[in-house]
Amino acid sequence: MDEELRTLTERLRTESAASGTPGAPAAYDRLVATGDPDELAAVLTEPGHPLWARELAAFRLGVAGDRRAFESLVLLLNHRDPPRCASAAHALARLGDPRTARAAAALATNELRVAYALHPVRLLVELRAPEAVPALITTLERRLRPHDPYRRVALACVDGLGTLGDDRAAPVLNDALAHPALAEAAVRALARIPGQR
Repeated sequence: MDEELRTLTERLRTESAASGTPGAPAAYDRLVATGDPDELAAVLTEPGHPLWARELAAFRLGVAGDRRAFESLVLLLNHRDPPRCASAAHALARLGDPRTARAAAALATNELRVAYALHPVRLLVELRAPEAVPALITTLERRLRPHDPYRRVALACVDGLGTLGDDRAAPVLNDALAHPALAEAAVRALARIPGQR
């Protein structure tokens, strides 16, 4: 069992047990043990399943490359609970769905949901899709406003742009140098861009 799956199953085992729903522990055990992708997909489409069950089913389908998990994983990627976002990003990175980068870019650049943009930003970097650099530049430009409270998102953009090493990022990274919380990371990021050393 990989580390991400182990972390997810431990968290959801606790969540299912704490729900107080009759039959939740047995339902949890069944979803962890099943090898039937149709059973997992049914959890995503049938009404009445709790969030922990939907997350477990979507994660298992996603890491198996079953695209029926895509919509559920995108919703979880934009959830207010960071562990759900992290597990969704992990599964989406392995899903292989061509819609993933476009969805992650839309979430990363949505100013109404910027508080939840950290994991979409990190996913874009991992995917290295054509949408990644423009989305990270846009998101970082918005974070350079005075008194912006989303420094973790800004830092993820700076680090991600350095990882991607695209020269289109140089202007916004140079702007980030003026922000003390981002300056050191911006120096490192610029050093990774050809011609910016």
